[in-house]
Amino acid sequence: MKPTLDYQEINRELWNTKTAVHLTSEFYDLPGFLAGKNSLKPIELSMLGDVREKDILHLQCHFGQDSLSLARMGANVTGVDLSDVAIEKAQHLAKLTDTNAEFIQSDVLDFIGKTEKRFDIVFATYGTIGWLPDLEIWAKTVSHYLKPSGSFVFVEGHPVLWMMDEDVKDVKYRYFKSDPIIESETSSYTDGGQHKELKSVSWNHSLSEVVNALISNNIRINRLDEFDYFPYPIFKEKEERPQGHFRPIHHQDKLPLTYAIHGTKM
Repeated sequence: MKPTLDYQEINRELWNTKTAVHLTSEFYDLPGFLAGKNSLKPIELSMLGDVREKDILHLQCHFGQDSLSLARMGANVTGVDLSDVAIEKAQHLAKLTDTNAEFIQSDVLDFIGKTEKRFDIVFATYGTIGWLPDLEIWAKTVSHYLKPSGSFVFVEGHPVLWMMDEDVKDVKYRYFKSDPIIESETSSYTDGGQHKELKSVSWNHSLSEVVNALISNNIRINRLDEFDYFPYPIFKEKEERPQGHFRPIHHQDKLPLTYAIHGTKM
């Protein structure tokens, strides 16, 4: 059940603002992307395999770099995001790079019925489900849009990571989902990403909640992996290991920081 507060409008405004910050950040390296750099990370690339001629639905695609990277690899991609500004930028990038991809503005939980297509792969990565209050509807959406025997590829920050404070030093939040986490933000996880003060609404989701939501919606779990690093430099105080593996300086390799799921539509 969706909460009564208008989390969609609150978070849409937040991500509309963050998109403008992200476009000029070193974190997203838009010049490198425009020059041909693939923005996808090794974890998801290893699970995706050969995507040529595959129909892929990318949930919570932000301004489309990963979607367009998949399209450059030969996939037929549809990207979905809550932020209308992000979708407009994704459409602009598709034209700018002469890359064929479709982008649709929608909250994931309202997406069923927005397209009649079915997909070989449904894909979502990094910082996605924490913005959603109901994983049953999320998993239903994944299952609805997958073709029979289609693959679900999902990589996310570990729920233990989302328990920690912004310095990744002390435990601040519950592991299990409870009331929405309502905060004010004036900066982004990117380099130098300051913006006006805006509210955010998010939720923590345990591994069992994620896995059981998928299982109850006819997604067979083929593999669940956990990693002691994050593939992006999101930590204020961090160490960088070889191959772009980042860890918070306070805990280094002691915490699970990322997990990945590969599933199949039954």
